[in-house]
Amino acid sequence: MRTETDRTEARRPWGLAAFLLVALVAFLALGLWQVQRMQWKHALIARVEARVHAAPVAVPDDARLTGEGARDLDYLRVRITGTYLAEATSLVRAATKLGTGYWTMTPIRTAEGRQVWINRGFVPAGTKRVQAAATSPAGQVVVTGLLRPTEPGGSILQSNQPGADRWYSRDVKALALARGIGPVAPAFVDAQVEQSAPVQGLRPVPGLTQIHFPDSHLSYALTWFAMAAMSAMALIFVWRRGRWIA
Repeated sequence: MRTETDRTEARRPWGLAAFLLVALVAFLALGLWQVQRMQWKHALIARVEARVHAAPVAVPDDARLTGEGARDLDYLRVRITGTYLAEATSLVRAATKLGTGYWTMTPIRTAEGRQVWINRGFVPAGTKRVQAAATSPAGQVVVTGLLRPTEPGGSILQSNQPGADRWYSRDVKALALARGIGPVAPAFVDAQVEQSAPVQGLRPVPGLTQIHFPDSHLSYALTWFAMAAMSAMALIFVWRRGRWIA
């Protein structure tokens, strides 16, 4: 003969309880993962800040720029000396705190023959390529800036159109191919300081590199932990009121 306890156990919502238990574990795991991501992001920000304010070094060779540790070179503060190839200047669409316009991309050639694209800075909308090219100083130039990885293909919304000379990302290989200048380093330099002979008229505005890492991991973690708490409360409630589900 079944007792009242046996009948209560039979009526307990085992399926719903199991679902809530799985949800509880999953939400806790997601919360802990976000905490780990937050710690990783904070360490990354600290490393980048150290690179940005460190003494400038030479641009790493191509092997390092394409190797396993290439990501650790992003925002590395570098210095390069050479001569601008003004005729190869290209304009890449840009949106900055100064408004919409273009990044002025001009390759520099070192005494050793190495070619590296330099983002010389921002020019306003309406600027023509010939005008941007005319801003490139003649003779030897010393550029200090931040190393950035190439941006192949285009932006999220628009692809580069080399045939129409419309550029939406700083794709150094495609830019070099379009300008016919030969091999270039697989990265570019966002200029901060340009030491050269003075140039009259329009000058690109350097030093607009955006260093921003989204850091919403704490809010995400708190959200997952809150959902875990709600799952736990629901599990307790359902378990205690098992008689409601026959």
